Amino acid sequence: MAGDEGHRDPARAGDGPDHGKEAEIKNKLRDGSVRLYELEKQLPPVDAVRVRREFIEEETGTTLENIGIFSIDVDRASTRNCENMIGTVQVPVGVAGPLAINGEYAKGLFWLPLATTEGALIASVNRGAGAITKAGGAEVRILHDGMTRAPVFAAKSVGHAKEIADWAEAHFDDLAAIAATTTNHGKMTGLVTFVTGTSVFIRLEFDTKDAMGMNMVTIAGAKIADEIAQATGARLIALSGNMCSDKKPAAINGIMGRGRSVVAGVALSHEQIAKILKTDAATMVEVNYRKNLVGSARAGAMGFNAHAANVVAAMFIACGQDAAHAIDGSTCMTTIDATESGVYVAVTLPSLPVGTVGGGTSVDTQQECLKILGVAGGGSPAGANARKLAEIIAAGVLAGELSLIGALAAQHLARAHQELGRGVKR
Repeated sequence: MAGDEGHRDPARAGDGPDHGKEAEIKNKLRDGSVRLYELEKQLPPVDAVRVRREFIEEETGTTLENIGIFSIDVDRASTRNCENMIGTVQVPVGVAGPLAINGEYAKGLFWLPLATTEGALIASVNRGAGAITKAGGAEVRILHDGMTRAPVFAAKSVGHAKEIADWAEAHFDDLAAIAATTTNHGKMTGLVTFVTGTSVFIRLEFDTKDAMGMNMVTIAGAKIADEIAQATGARLIALSGNMCSDKKPAAINGIMGRGRSVVAGVALSHEQIAKILKTDAATMVEVNYRKNLVGSARAGAMGFNAHAANVVAAMFIACGQDAAHAIDGSTCMTTIDATESGVYVAVTLPSLPVGTVGGGTSVDTQQECLKILGVAGGGSPAGANARKLAEIIAAGVLAGELSLIGALAAQHLARAHQELGRGVKR
């Protein structure tokens, strides 16, 4: 469904619109007899998107010419990714690299696609990538892998609450078998219970292979929750009780992990620090200690890093991940150890909910970014591509942290932003 080199609205392709029918539909939209979300039932998706956009233009007195320019498969996007679609918002995509990665799944040189409107971000990651590559590459490892869903139940008393928790823990195998009936790909791997008064939270964990897995664990969790309720007399209150914890910075995710938990590190020599980052090891260690550790603790932050979420968000948007999960990147902890030869810089990301199949990964432009990294689609063995993506993102975060800490240590931050148009007085 691509337009002419991406400059023609693909919704204008075909035999041409039926203006009479479309005028009638717009009148029905105005009088409420037809809803915006019903247009795909009356028109092909390409026309439904265009008519909906034209209707919004008329209703708001706005010209949406640029929103109407896109190259992605509108049939798929409008039915699987975005309800009431009127077009796209384009985010500039740049690359940083090459970045050398020595992971269990990601091995070699990689160009990182980063979607952002923040000037200086990609330049910063690029500088960090250069430093890491010259140092021999980032060492990266997956620490834990598991997507969670935690339904909350109401008990009749605290005694009953304990009985519910005990029953769920004792019947793990039975509940895992129930979960297996809902998916051919995932597997339930863990169950932890939490009781607060008469509220019982049961945190279920799943291996979701190459999928990020929220749909998978929600469907399985619903069937498990029904079984627990019937067997124990518990009253299911909500399929998600926020002990998961989804799309919120949460200590439980930092401690127990959620999605892919990853750690990445690199050793830099005194010579490399001086030549590339224009500073020294002792200053880098002190910046990280006073800023990322003491400063974050004093602020009550749940993350102890310089700007990890910046890189996570840029890669999530480029690679079709759920953008709201970029907040999980903020729980990263950056550490710098002084060594005889220089420093060892590491980032620990306990929660990276990423996948290479499903969701936004199927959108054409995001699919191309995944192909740049060699992780599009399912991996062999299953789960390998999602873990590879997690390792690459962690290495990108390491590059971003290294560069920003170096810039702060060398007192170059303000100058860099001004040169790239971020600090200009207006």
